[in-house]
Amino acid sequence: MTTYRKQNIVLIIPALNEELGIAAVLKSLPPSIFSDIVVCDNGSTDKTAEIASSNGATVVFEPRRGYGSACLRAISYLKNKNYPDPIDLVVFLDADHSDNPSDIHAILKPFDDKKVELVIGSRVLGERETDALLFHQRFGNLLATMLIRLFYGVRFTDLGPFRAIRWNTLLALNMEDIDFGWTVEMQVKAAKNKLGCVEVPVNYRKRLGESKISGTIKGSILAGYKIIWTIFKLL
Repeated sequence: MTTYRKQNIVLIIPALNEELGIAAVLKSLPPSIFSDIVVCDNGSTDKTAEIASSNGATVVFEPRRGYGSACLRAISYLKNKNYPDPIDLVVFLDADHSDNPSDIHAILKPFDDKKVELVIGSRVLGERETDALLFHQRFGNLLATMLIRLFYGVRFTDLGPFRAIRWNTLLALNMEDIDFGWTVEMQVKAAKNKLGCVEVPVNYRKRLGESKISGTIKGSILAGYKIIWTIFKLL
């Protein structure tokens, strides 16, 4: 059993047709941190699953499309996995190589404070490659985080998917969203429950491969609508 700073930490990577990025992500992970690396293949038609498996990841499958669906399937796998030590923390990381896995240390550091339960990697606070975070993404983040602050009194700058959360906290949040609202649901529920939330700057670069959400007008509109709807739904 691998432990990091005496904690059992697992990594979840949702993936849909990410054969261009998944190997680079897995190969650049800092060593000796995760007891398990779970890649949830969300119905890929390319070699994502094969590449992930050959690079040491545990691959699970969720044919129902949706970012949240993939995350929920990975969580279900972890619930049924009998690790020698209970899970302490779960890290979420995208498969497209846009986030830098070396920032995992920064994501984990705040958990030295036992009051911290959720850490968000903020692309807004970190350094970004030109055009890595598109205008409509920045605008959507700004609007969503302003609403969270207005309604729930918690200040976030980003809804970035690169994040970590205590395992017991994750289970208690009873996550339900199956697609674009996953990240904001987690943050809104954490804010409503007055959990200890922290943001840390993370570096962000252009993804490898084509985006299924921000890379299309339809995807961006649907994601924006779902994010705002989720904030109001949870009031």
